[in-house]
Amino acid sequence: MSPAGGRPSRESVLDAFAVESEPGRSTLERYLRLYPEYAEDIIDLSRELSREIPEDVAPLSAADQALIDAAWLQHAKAMPAAPVDPFAALTVEDWRIVAKRLGVPRQVVTALRERRVSLVSIPQGFLATLAEAMRSSVAQLEASWGSTQLAGVRSYKADSKPVVGEQVTFEQVLIDAGVSPERRTGLMEGAN
Repeated sequence: MSPAGGRPSRESVLDAFAVESEPGRSTLERYLRLYPEYAEDIIDLSRELSREIPEDVAPLSAADQALIDAAWLQHAKAMPAAPVDPFAALTVEDWRIVAKRLGVPRQVVTALRERRVSLVSIPQGFLATLAEAMRSSVAQLEASWGSTQLAGVRSYKADSKPVVGEQVTFEQVLIDAGVSPERRTGLMEGAN
């Protein structure tokens, strides 16, 4: 119960008292003699352990149940709503339409969907167009960008656990997707 001969902690003493096989008066007196510094806590625990629990509890009255229900509704209203992930609602076909509307290859929208693109590198004009194409708002997109871990976005069988890659800039994603320099300049300036 005690490390290297020192006095046991309050928690250790109370844990030991709680699991005593003979929880009577003699056990209580022994613990009070051995650990007078924890006397108040030991006595409180003894009272709690010896308290009888009624087995025939009457069912709640209708008035009591109504009070509980009202309190629960008030509590539920106070809870913040779960943030909506605008990326989760779109199907594969929706993503094709988004790519076409934005005039970018599908691998660009895949990188956006998987949030592999650094949010701060995306021009506000493009972000606004993306939000509109996704039937969302810029605020919803921005809120969902940092709150999602992306390791499980795609489902593949693999020999090792998937890892989240580092984010890259929007311009780098456009370059990697083979977007022409002219189109890339237009997208970076927010033109569509």
